[in-house]
Amino acid sequence: MRDYAVSVPGDPTFVIHKHDARRLHYDLRLEVDGVLRSWAVPRGPSLDPADKRLAVEVDDHAMDYAGFEGVIGAGAAGSGAVIVWDRGTYRPLAEGPSSAALERGHLAFWLRGHKLRGGFALQRFRTGERTPQWILVKMRDEHADPASDLVSERPESVVSGLTIEEMV
Repeated sequence: MRDYAVSVPGDPTFVIHKHDARRLHYDLRLEVDGVLRSWAVPRGPSLDPADKRLAVEVDDHAMDYAGFEGVIGAGAAGSGAVIVWDRGTYRPLAEGPSSAALERGHLAFWLRGHKLRGGFALQRFRTGERTPQWILVKMRDEHADPASDLVSERPESVVSGLTIEEMV
């Protein structure tokens, strides 16, 4: 049995950007086939397995964007402050490439980050929309915590220590 909690060299990267654009949201980004596949999660991730979070698929980003913090200027797409709310590595929980799982509409993965740990799943539920919509769910494991409101309890960047309000 594989130990998903142990990081292995070459494990793909994940990052969650907290982004104060038109609306405050969290961008979940998973390294898949050399790019960051991305989903905007309006309320941010939850540690409560009963709490299903909307995740709207957005444009892929280059890998060098994973460490970006700063302010995207007015008039540019996504203008507003951005911090690295969490980052680390992940491991898919099923055999085969993550890209194939995403094509099928379901990716289960184990996060090893500064704030988020344990199993999560992305499940596509609307494909007829202009942008596919998914649900992000925390799995029931030793890292689940229904009483936690991690996005409120830990608002700071794992890179700079700044909050989104301090970035502007």
